[in-house]
Amino acid sequence: MNPLVDLPPEALDYVAQYFRVLSEPTRLRILNALGGGKMSVGDIAERVNSSVANVSRHLSQMAERGLVTREQQGNSVLYRICDPTVEELCALVCNSIARRFDQTRAARTAFDERRTGTR
Repeated sequence: MNPLVDLPPEALDYVAQYFRVLSEPTRLRILNALGGGKMSVGDIAERVNSSVANVSRHLSQMAERGLVTREQQGNSVLYRICDPTVEELCALVCNSIARRFDQTRAARTAFDERRTGTR
């Protein structure tokens, strides 16, 4: 079953915007950092090797699409992933890519063995 078949163009536009948010490497690094739990902007910035201002901008865009949320804890603001499907989607994509790399590596090894006559 194709989940996109019954979606109207407006819904597909929203889906495209969601994936655009996920298409930026810094945002993926931020999500990866937040996979371990709540973090402050400063801690995230340090973990992803970026400036606080840059991370804040990315977090704002991610919050607009419902990927992350912010929580006030005392004087601190902590961010966390608020949509569990984000982690599931990232795992699905990463596992798929890893399988393709493994297949490519195995094919390359078989080709090299055949070409050099080693096994």
